[in-house]
Amino acid sequence: MRAFQVTSFDAPPTLRDLDVPTPGPGEVLLDIAACGLNFADLLMAKGTYQDTPATPFTLGMEVCGTVIATGDDVTSPSVGTRVAVFGGQGGLAEKGLFPAALCRPVPDTMPDEIAAGFMVAYGTSHLALSRRARLQEGETLLVLGAAGGVGLTAVEIGKAMGATVIAVARGADKLAVAKAAGADHLIDSDTDDIKTAVKALGGADVVYDPVGGAAFKAALGACNREARVIIIGFASGEVPQIPANIILVKNISVIGFYWGGYLAFNPKALTESLSELMDWHAKGKLKPHISHTLPLDQAADALELMRSRKSTGKVVVTP
Repeated sequence: MRAFQVTSFDAPPTLRDLDVPTPGPGEVLLDIAACGLNFADLLMAKGTYQDTPATPFTLGMEVCGTVIATGDDVTSPSVGTRVAVFGGQGGLAEKGLFPAALCRPVPDTMPDEIAAGFMVAYGTSHLALSRRARLQEGETLLVLGAAGGVGLTAVEIGKAMGATVIAVARGADKLAVAKAAGADHLIDSDTDDIKTAVKALGGADVVYDPVGGAAFKAALGACNREARVIIIGFASGEVPQIPANIILVKNISVIGFYWGGYLAFNPKALTESLSELMDWHAKGKLKPHISHTLPLDQAADALELMRSRKSTGKVVVTP
């Protein structure tokens, strides 16, 4: 089987031929149909992600596939079941081993490509906005990086929760994608002053920030009193230093959020969130956006689309 692997953090990942693995206790072997890419894959390839495995390892954090073999102690899912799973690695391959306990059956209404890129992006935004930020109907949600993989889902979920959504993205094309996802107001980060524009719209009650850097600073300056700022990531490459005096004077809460961390300390929260999201998708409340689908032998090109900011929504790779 073929797998797109990192063998050294000083060299680019490569497509390698490997033996098909045998599932051990608690594992299932999947025939992988699709793998959704995430910004964390870029960090893993460099060895800078917080949960980077030891080399060699196969990139690809989340997949959709069909169970073709199980470990001796596995009773569910059974062979033949189509599942989605966040395994943290192993997705950019034709086949892969994943923990049976993390596999979730995929409804017939959800195509492979959608299921492969659904869990991380939608799960991140839903749990961040509902559990951590406690976004309320009628509040104003400011989404930075609003055309990206997680940002676009924050726009959708924010609207589904009854918020007024301000979307910040680069250029007319990306803003059009955010508009189609439900954004009420659009701000072009290439030409507009984010702080001034948001304040003119009445300020932000919740800020969803997967970007960091200068955008974080501008958004903080546009926060209303008692606003909540959710730190999702640092796609800009700059981890902002938080001015505690502003946090104090305006009674602002700055909240960290790492979706994958819940697997270790509260997996039930993830399960409940994903159940609600699957229900929303079945009812047509969510319309996932995939800008590019590429074959496995173009996995490097797929990662470059994210690195160069040429994608919107999700990038998916199929074997």
